Amino acid sequence: MEKSGAQEAKPPSELISERIEELGDWRGEMLSRIRAIMKQAEPRVIEEWKWRGVPVWSHAGIICTGETYKNVVKMTFAKGASLEDPSGLFNSSLEGNVRRAIDFHEGDNIDEEPLKALIRAAVALNTSSTAQKRGRAPHSGAPHSRRSS
Repeated sequence: MEKSGAQEAKPPSELISERIEELGDWRGEMLSRIRAIMKQAEPRVIEEWKWRGVPVWSHAGIICTGETYKNVVKMTFAKGASLEDPSGLFNSSLEGNVRRAIDFHEGDNIDEEPLKALIRAAVALNTSSTAQKRGRAPHSGAPHSRRSS
């Protein structure tokens, strides 16, 4: 029980680093690469530690999780079914109505630019959802004018 309490007292970023170290194999390397890509794609990302030891990356809501299993490292995007995936990165959990995932196996390469684009799209979706919940339309970037012709 002490170990659990001690773990909870540590910052999530430290717990994620410890998970990467304790894996000590290709899965740790893959999780570390995913983490680095996440931070490059969204520098304001918040690292969290949920559900008894799952790394979670958030910005205005959960972007994705970084789960590790015996034969796979899985990035599960919380709102993946709502994201465009022109590069076809999603290869798991395709039957669900909300989440979509990317399974990485030993020896897989990460196509970094499409993954960064997917992460940025997830952040944009979270940001627009948060704005709508607050009763505001998301900022489109287009100037608005109230003048009539």
